[in-house]
Amino acid sequence: MQLLHGTFQHYAWGTTDAIPDLLGQPADGRPFAEYWLGAHPLAPSVVAGTRLDTLVTQHPEIVGEASRASFGDRLPYLVKVLSARHPLSLQAHPSRDQAREGFARENAAGLAIDAPERTYRDDWPKPELLIALDEFHSLSGFRDPVRTAALFGGLGIADQLVSVIGPLTQRKGPAALAEVFLDVLSLEGDRARLSELVCAAAMQKKDFPGELGEFARTVLELDEVFPSDPGILAALLMNRVTLQPGEAMYVPAGQMHAHLLGTGVEVMANSDNVIRGGLTNKHLDVGELVKVVDFEPTVPKTTRAVAVRPGVQRYETPCQEFDVWRLAPSSTMEPLLLPGGRSARILLVISGAAEVVTGTERLSLQRGEAAFLPATDEVATISGDAVAFLTASGLR
Repeated sequence: MQLLHGTFQHYAWGTTDAIPDLLGQPADGRPFAEYWLGAHPLAPSVVAGTRLDTLVTQHPEIVGEASRASFGDRLPYLVKVLSARHPLSLQAHPSRDQAREGFARENAAGLAIDAPERTYRDDWPKPELLIALDEFHSLSGFRDPVRTAALFGGLGIADQLVSVIGPLTQRKGPAALAEVFLDVLSLEGDRARLSELVCAAAMQKKDFPGELGEFARTVLELDEVFPSDPGILAALLMNRVTLQPGEAMYVPAGQMHAHLLGTGVEVMANSDNVIRGGLTNKHLDVGELVKVVDFEPTVPKTTRAVAVRPGVQRYETPCQEFDVWRLAPSSTMEPLLLPGGRSARILLVISGAAEVVTGTERLSLQRGEAAFLPATDEVATISGDAVAFLTASGLR
């Protein structure tokens, strides 16, 4: 068991203060978008002066036997603190088979891993669980197309947009959404200015109550960052989701999403594969979008952790790469036995202070500090007054 030191990602969309505040560090004016805790080779964490990916390579037994049997000699998950001050690009992530095929294909084509036209950075899927630390806003999955057409009608511009949004009512379900989504990505000339028409209409309805007002405000929020971008129309096909602190949203392979605003803990399979679908200057691979994205309309679901025993709650997902628990030890209760034994675990304290004990080792953790527990530290307890998130492999 050792302190785990993460790696910062200073993407332009990040907030300047939320992550430094969590870690007890001074802000320096730069955007702190993500703080990675894991062994992904693009930004590995450090344990006792050694890169975690190197440590796993040298001592693969630390990830656990069941995980090694299914995922090989690597840590199968990645933990991040993510903090967005404005919307990110529309994106989806591949399944395991899609990632393997795409990565092999781009390698065979001779594309460098950091090439701007590259889509697959590794051969892994990237299912994700986002747990809100403050009020968190996101777009996730596609709204029923008939409801979306009605919202454009509520803005009073359905007739002007009929050449683009007509299929929402003329076709059914995923076929309608796929046609409109892919069409707006290729808007040119006068048709590319339709987003300006939408923004002007949204200004008139931004103070309306209910779903129409939220729809209008989403238009303006996106236009502030991506002015007149046709991708705004693509984003408006999607559900808007608001998470309260402690609530979570699971994003499976193929689900289009875009985080808008807020800070949260994000746990995912150990991958950096992103298929972008608009609102970006980066590479758009429309062919991969067609193969990867699930255009089936969905009703967004949020979840809270389910109690396992006093002080221990689990976020339930269908993912095999990771399990996540919310721990709330208290000085009024006995030390909590950490779940997830027989797997490498990452523990992140988000409030208060805690002490972790395994065997004869003791480690004190303050707010913002993290620990790495190898699979050999099967039995461990946590005590103190704190809230922490614990991640382990979903296979143990």
